[in-house]
Amino acid sequence: MMQAGLDGLWESLPIPAVILDENDRILTINPMAEGFFNNSSKSLVGAPIWDRLMVDAPIEGKLQGVRATQSTLFVNDVDVGTGDRAPVVCNLQFAPYQGREGAIVLLISPRELAGRVNQSSSVSVAARSAIGMAEMLAHEIKNPLAGITGAAQLLSMALSPEDQELTDLIVEETRRIVKLLEQVEQFGNLRPPVQEKINIHDILTRVVSSAKLGFGAHMAFHELYDPSLPEALGDADQLTQVIMNLVKNASEASRTGGNITLRTYFEHSFRLRRSDGTGHGLPLQIEVMDDGPGLPDDIRDNVFEPFVSGRENGTGLGLALASKIILDHRGWIGVESVPGRTVFRISLPIYRSMNEERVL
Repeated sequence: MMQAGLDGLWESLPIPAVILDENDRILTINPMAEGFFNNSSKSLVGAPIWDRLMVDAPIEGKLQGVRATQSTLFVNDVDVGTGDRAPVVCNLQFAPYQGREGAIVLLISPRELAGRVNQSSSVSVAARSAIGMAEMLAHEIKNPLAGITGAAQLLSMALSPEDQELTDLIVEETRRIVKLLEQVEQFGNLRPPVQEKINIHDILTRVVSSAKLGFGAHMAFHELYDPSLPEALGDADQLTQVIMNLVKNASEASRTGGNITLRTYFEHSFRLRRSDGTGHGLPLQIEVMDDGPGLPDDIRDNVFEPFVSGRENGTGLGLALASKIILDHRGWIGVESVPGRTVFRISLPIYRSMNEERVL
């Protein structure tokens, strides 16, 4: 009975936990650690921990001190990556495991999980201010867009079917922009997302196709999609706007060319925590990565606030609106950036049937 209770406690731990043997190989992991590593326990057990966990601190040598003195080691605010995901800031705790000589318990506490609610709340207020400013420009922008749409439609009448792909793209994109501007004009009343079943990969494919024909023609695109990813719950038009903005920013940051990688995967343990202790699952992960110069140091922590931009003529409204859209989807968006690697990560709920809860 006692062993069953201990097993249940191990399975229920709300943070990733790993037990290492005397040679720093993985003995066992809990379900939260499976989600953190994005791998099953079966594939991880027996592997050297430092082949699977990258820590931006000199940890390996200090573990011998933990074993020799039977003391606990705390390492706070370090970047921790797994190779399959972008590094996140974590607090680590190493302690002797009494069930086996030389074994160590490793507890991983990602700081981002605790800070998402506050970040999302502040982003919401900031994004509303951004929409208010954009409202003043929306009417003037819609007029030339109508002319562009009409000109593209007239031009398509004299083109071959093959060339009409370009004019069709112009019409489709201008209409989507007009639709967005109509939402912006309704300051404070941006319509909530139409919650329906959508295929994330269809959205990403459409964005990449559009980028290759326009602003991203100088970039190399890499698509790393999980084919087993379930359908998402959300608004296809609004999510297209968010992804398009991220890809455009990456393209403009690398004017001489570079690589943009779009990746999807499923992380079943990813949950958004609320201030009241409740939460819901956001297992669908989308990453937009580039190898450009990275975000400037002075704006890295504030890129989702309005009027914050790293470009000389940038308005600083795109990411503020993106954060508002993702928040309205009950999702989460974050960024990590160093020179040569910038990763925007979006987490979304899955679609479930009408007879089930709509959001995990």
